[in-house]
Amino acid sequence: METHNKIPVFISPASLIFLLYSVAQFSYAVTDTIKRGESIRDGGSLISGNNVFELGFFRPGNSIFRYVGIWYKFDSKAIVWVANRDRPISGRNGILSIETDGKLVVRDGNNSSVWSSNVPGSSAKLMNTGNFMLSTEDSIGDSNKALWQSFDEPTDTFLPGMRVPVSSKRGEYQPFSSWKSPDDPSPGNYSMGVDPSGGQQIVIWNHGKRWWRSGQWNGQFFTGVPFMRNNASTFHGFDISQPDETGTMYITYRASTPENFRFQISWEGREKQSRWNAGKKQWDYLQSEPDPANECELYNFCGNYSTCDRLDRRMCICLEGFRPRSQAQWNARDWSGGCVRNTELQCPRTNGTSVGKAKPDVLEKIKCTKLPDLSKLLLSEGDEEACKLRCLEDCSCTAVAFIPGIRCMIWTADLVDMQYFHQGGNINFFYRLHHSESDRRRKISSLAIVIISLIVAGFLGASLWLLWRFKTKLNVSSKPCCKDDDVAVFDVSKGKSKEFSTDLSGPTDILTDVNQVNGPELQNFDFSCIATATNNFCEGNRLGQGGFGAVYKGELPGGEQIAVKRLSGQSGQGLEEFRTEIILIAKLQHRNLVRLLGCSIQGEEKLLIYEYMPNKSLDNLLFDEAKKAELDWKTRLSIIEGIARGLLYLHRDSRHRIIHRDLKASNILLDAEMNPKISDFGMARMFGGNQNEANTVRVVGTYFGYYCWRSLVAIGTVAFDHSSIQVFSHIMASWSEDKVMDLVDPCIRDSSSPNEVLKCIHIGMLCVQDSPAHRPKMDAVMVLLESETATLPTPTKPTYTFLRTAVEEEYVVDDKEIVSSNDITVTTIVGR
Repeated sequence: METHNKIPVFISPASLIFLLYSVAQFSYAVTDTIKRGESIRDGGSLISGNNVFELGFFRPGNSIFRYVGIWYKFDSKAIVWVANRDRPISGRNGILSIETDGKLVVRDGNNSSVWSSNVPGSSAKLMNTGNFMLSTEDSIGDSNKALWQSFDEPTDTFLPGMRVPVSSKRGEYQPFSSWKSPDDPSPGNYSMGVDPSGGQQIVIWNHGKRWWRSGQWNGQFFTGVPFMRNNASTFHGFDISQPDETGTMYITYRASTPENFRFQISWEGREKQSRWNAGKKQWDYLQSEPDPANECELYNFCGNYSTCDRLDRRMCICLEGFRPRSQAQWNARDWSGGCVRNTELQCPRTNGTSVGKAKPDVLEKIKCTKLPDLSKLLLSEGDEEACKLRCLEDCSCTAVAFIPGIRCMIWTADLVDMQYFHQGGNINFFYRLHHSESDRRRKISSLAIVIISLIVAGFLGASLWLLWRFKTKLNVSSKPCCKDDDVAVFDVSKGKSKEFSTDLSGPTDILTDVNQVNGPELQNFDFSCIATATNNFCEGNRLGQGGFGAVYKGELPGGEQIAVKRLSGQSGQGLEEFRTEIILIAKLQHRNLVRLLGCSIQGEEKLLIYEYMPNKSLDNLLFDEAKKAELDWKTRLSIIEGIARGLLYLHRDSRHRIIHRDLKASNILLDAEMNPKISDFGMARMFGGNQNEANTVRVVGTYFGYYCWRSLVAIGTVAFDHSSIQVFSHIMASWSEDKVMDLVDPCIRDSSSPNEVLKCIHIGMLCVQDSPAHRPKMDAVMVLLESETATLPTPTKPTYTFLRTAVEEEYVVDDKEIVSSNDITVTTIVGR
């Protein structure tokens, strides 16, 4: 037998200690449980069985301190719970252990306790839900037998599976508190919890004072959050349990994928709902309340007895029968004083019944409002009429509402925190008024009807006179301002063109399509009236020229100024585009979309009549050296945000999802206050509610805001064609060299905000990434534009070539690749 010499191996004590420490740390990293006598040092961790949550020591942001917390393993920056948030640890010598007395304890490098469960147990386990649970050895993992659990002591995050108690005995409950800053998890200025009175609702407090509330829960959604009503499928897991033996109910949320869904009260006081997007490796924010761009969401922003309407120029409007408490403050746009009654109630003198000639008080109905705060619940049986009667019989009742799922609600205090909803919120709400206010309103209404009838009759008479005056003059006015070689007006008496002879016999064909979809009849203007309004389409009234034809300024007999788009016979846009523009824009109602007043179709003449925009189009100012100084940075940022809001409405919030397909500076119009309005929907395409893409027979226009490659058109934010590549490459080079501010227009460079400018350029670069999956959608763009603290991903350098490879031509939609082919046209970008 052959023998070998064996070389002895010597291991030093230091090496042995290091080896044992490494083994110990490795053992921590693969377990979800620690037991009495065991510990986790800084650097080790527990990992939940589903590999989603991790518990250990962490350093938030730029802080120099260490904390024990729980986070998502796939995103270590998403902290969901912190133990020692008030007592941070210096250095990396911290330790978490179950000590001999069974208590969970966190100690610093000086062996001082900085946090304790204060409850003894034998084992602690990190559950798949993100809950850290201390229990006895035989009941480990059983939440009903937990001795202590992190879900009962949350910090700023509400996770699926967590239960928030609701009890009138407990009163207002504020279990969640924000971080002080992104780098400091200690309790901040904001807290979030539940107010159980008058229908349970979520409330955010700022320094202990109400900051925002969700409105009452009706069993399906919170009535003060229209987004929740319109996206019920996203929030269908919300529930409030039946009272237990102590009268306590629990708010819970059960998500279909609980491991990637969370609610959080952010350090700046916003309740954010987000879901992890594994494909993009980022959090998609579903909702954020209150919206920083909507002051109406701030608690009682308009004061008592007033409604807040963000789309109304007045912003705050007193209820009918009320007036501003201080007109001077109201005129100065200080609405904090609220409103007071014009006439005191009759009820205290008559007790709700007629006495002699005195009439009782009445209930005035309004709809589409966020119900006031501080209500009470009447759990009696009955319907809305019985609920109203109960209020009228009680002199302390100031308002009443009957809501399915809640039943009868009454208010006995001042009506506070009311907001007008343009979508959703269709709940009948009744508030008490002196009978004289209602009588006066009826008299005013009757008088208004008479006045309106007279005005309508006068208008009809004037219209009939105009029709008679110009019935034989569809081409040339009696005193034309145009020369013989100016724009000609088609004579319908000569017949119709071949192009439209079979498709269009008059305005009724298209208007019928509109009416079938949109309901009310679109106003059909007489061609001769529009010819007169534009001075027979005089060259001096021409506002601009596009591929479709010319746009003229006009003035209707009543003095209203209009813009008239006159489709040219040589235009590439034909009847299909004309029909598309009428049908689509007639559906849309948004302050950042141009308003269509009507149309005129006679013979070969096709006209669209719009509201007039005094400041014309964006390119008229932006690319004019003499005029662009009028666009300071504040105005430009407002225009950017307005365009984004308009696109978000088209993509997500309109009745039908719509892609514009021809968005460019010349199609952005500016009103007298420089508010942007998107126009020209001739190339738009309408989606169904559940569609993300649509095939199109041709690709057209300038693609600012959309991805159009070959035959696929998809809702997104891409803004790229071949001639744009050099521009983007230049921007990317400046970005890499920290010279982005060199890209800013010199006329605004000194007055602009560098942070805001950099953010806008950063977002713009993200919108033109190679891969569609890496580009944010419009709802994400709005969040990024409005957020002051959002973390933006780093844009990548483009790899575009003019002739793209087969791989590069694949377009990703919903994590699926779609290959398509077609030709495209591009618009050359010229630097100015």
